[in-house]
Amino acid sequence: MQRCIKLAEKGLGKTFPNPLVGSVVVYKDNIIGEGWHQKVGSSHAEANAISNVQNKKFLSKSTLYVSLEPCNHFGKTPPCSDLIIKNKIPRVVIASTDPNPLVTGKGIEKLKKAGCEVLIGILKKEADFLNRRFFTFHNLKRPYVILKWAQTKNNFIAPIQKKTDNPEIFWITNNYSRQRVHKWRSEEAAILVGVQTVINDNPELTTREWAGNNPLRIVIDPNRRTPKDSKLFQDNIPTLFFTKDPIELLPNKKEQNIVSPFCIKNILKECYKLKIQSIIIEGGLRTLESFIKDNLWDEARVFKTDKKIKTGIMAPEFKKISNQTEIYEGEILDIYFN
Repeated sequence: MQRCIKLAEKGLGKTFPNPLVGSVVVYKDNIIGEGWHQKVGSSHAEANAISNVQNKKFLSKSTLYVSLEPCNHFGKTPPCSDLIIKNKIPRVVIASTDPNPLVTGKGIEKLKKAGCEVLIGILKKEADFLNRRFFTFHNLKRPYVILKWAQTKNNFIAPIQKKTDNPEIFWITNNYSRQRVHKWRSEEAAILVGVQTVINDNPELTTREWAGNNPLRIVIDPNRRTPKDSKLFQDNIPTLFFTKDPIELLPNKKEQNIVSPFCIKNILKECYKLKIQSIIIEGGLRTLESFIKDNLWDEARVFKTDKKIKTGIMAPEFKKISNQTEIYEGEILDIYFN
């Protein structure tokens, strides 16, 4: 099962809105086939593992391990439970049951009715954590929310913005940390900022320093203050604006969603309707504090460096004890789980 979970991790950022799933086929204590769900619309982990078995006659005497309950419904691919039954695999070991109402318990029930021996709950905690985005989306009816910011040694997240046509960005973190953030972006369905961050920094919010998918860009802009010459309007990357009133003449691949009453909770409700499974929040201060105040966050990733500035914007008030701390290249990364 550890191998299943390790394989499943390979699909991170590529399977939305599907879960991360890994599977292995074991014959006489040897893995004879393995696979994972590689991207949305492609074969599921069980199908890839079974396909990877060279001698199919061993399947009828093997055990199939899978990190999430096999599906039993037709989607973009046929049901995995049917494939397991068709290949007469006698024993199936599952880590987590699927929270999706289309699946939950039904795949297991079908396997049992077909005579399969089914064992459930092996490394469940680890498998549930791997699919925390998928579980949060289905159980809480909202995206999995990750807060991210960087702060100086004296707890500032940015200097006071100077009024200039070409403002320079003050980087708190080093190049390695910034590249890591771009990797994180590629792993989530969307990235979100408040409109003041767009006005101050004119960000691209892309994965340009990492070979990965660009997330959907989301801007909280209740009063339509996004500058028309901002970089978000200059490319073809999908961007969604949450507003109180319609924005006129949006460029290609830019959309808007009118939220009423306008609040974080309702924004997340709209994201759920749009099947946005996870969001990384990258600022600014007011936006971060809104999610913290409403307790609508699941994970926070906070960089802390030795840099200091005399005055600026203070970091969010965040009275939590970190669950995990990493130190590298002279910078500290604290990770919190809510």
